[in-house]
Amino acid sequence: MGRRSDHSREELHDLALHAAGRIVGAEGIEALTARRVASAMGYSPGTLYNVFADLDDIVIQLNGRTLDDLAGRMAKARRGGDPVTDVLGLLDAYLAFERDHANLWSALFEHRLSPATTLPPWYLAKIDSALGLVEAALSPMFPPARDDERRLAARTLWASLHGIAALAKSGKLELVTDETGRYMARYMVVNYLAGLARGGPAPSDA
Repeated sequence: MGRRSDHSREELHDLALHAAGRIVGAEGIEALTARRVASAMGYSPGTLYNVFADLDDIVIQLNGRTLDDLAGRMAKARRGGDPVTDVLGLLDAYLAFERDHANLWSALFEHRLSPATTLPPWYLAKIDSALGLVEAALSPMFPPARDDERRLAARTLWASLHGIAALAKSGKLELVTDETGRYMARYMVVNYLAGLARGGPAPSDA
């Protein structure tokens, strides 16, 4: 394929992520290669590597966009100040996003970075932004002096919900389907928040 110069660097960046998103959305993260992205753009792989460091860089930036979309979906959930109702609203938005964009959602967790690659600060900030929505919903249960515990509670919920959703998607646990997974997730939220409301102690590092 000959060299082209039809687009600016910024345009190439967006074209590449759009192409990568189509590939992953249709076929999953395992189908993503630099050659396929470049071919979908109508460029050579060499051009792609003038814009991205490597395939990990493409995946990280694609996943960053997915995190933005997920946080945007969750941010639209109604909040009325009741932690249980608000967290359940976030849960429904999270599960709806997972259902509508299953392969892109899976790519957030399935891609394994090379040992030399670390997640950049801007990516970690996007995770914190999504988790911040859960923290905000939990805030009536935690006075400012318990900020660290609120952050821990939000991350515990996030990890638990992901685990249930991942099991439902994989089918590796026979009784967990999309419908039973939603019920299990709501059951977990209601009972976990009930435990928090009773004021149980946070775990120690010991």
